[in-house]
Amino acid sequence: MEKSIIFFDLDGTLLNDNKQVNDSTREAVAALKEQGHIVAIATGRAPFLFEHIRKELNIDTYVSYNGSYVVLEGEVVFTNPLNDKALEQLTNLALQHDHAVVYMDHEDMRANVPDSERVTESIGTLQIGTLPTHDPLYYKDRFIYQSLLFCAEGEEKPYETLFGTFDFIRWHPFSLDVLPAGGSKFKGIGKITEKLGIPLERQYAFGDALNDLEMLQGIPNSVAMGNGLPEAKEAAKWVTTSNNEDGIAQGLKLAGLL
Repeated sequence: MEKSIIFFDLDGTLLNDNKQVNDSTREAVAALKEQGHIVAIATGRAPFLFEHIRKELNIDTYVSYNGSYVVLEGEVVFTNPLNDKALEQLTNLALQHDHAVVYMDHEDMRANVPDSERVTESIGTLQIGTLPTHDPLYYKDRFIYQSLLFCAEGEEKPYETLFGTFDFIRWHPFSLDVLPAGGSKFKGIGKITEKLGIPLERQYAFGDALNDLEMLQGIPNSVAMGNGLPEAKEAAKWVTTSNNEDGIAQGLKLAGLL
């Protein structure tokens, strides 16, 4: 069998609802590697928020921040930080409206306010065991790959109108991801597959959510999780069982890889 590369989303896909790796998933990843395939991660998470998973599964190739920070075999091959001037303007507007902002680079995350119930509640749902500390100037003199804007649904409209250089994606009733406009996991994946010279027909992708759609549509050998959104299932070639029901192992069988 020729070498293929398989990209897995994390939350709702490679991880079960307890944010852990199922035994069947761990065994499936090991089997792929034994066959000579490359196993990679494609996530909206920051690199420092899934380092423990990379170590657990021995994965050193990944697309993080929805395509803004891309690593191949431990080496950074592509970055796409937020526009610093626009981020400063967004911060000033957020302060006027009492909306908290969190700044995230490849190593850490910091908040522009010392404490916020919205920050605590929304980030708490990720079960990552940590919250951003306070540093209102963290975005200065460093590359920020993603920010989080904390506002209720509907309150993001002025930001969307003013900041065309950013994409705003809501992931919690109180929080939005702020990303470079036009970026995606699929574009980040391309930075890896181009360097490796792996053609599209030997690329595979697993996902469940809205930020996976371009990846699931762009890679013909795509698998949506049974727990995934209807849009993800419609975009994918195959639909497997849920992330709690051995969905990775079953999906790899559907794709003919196991």
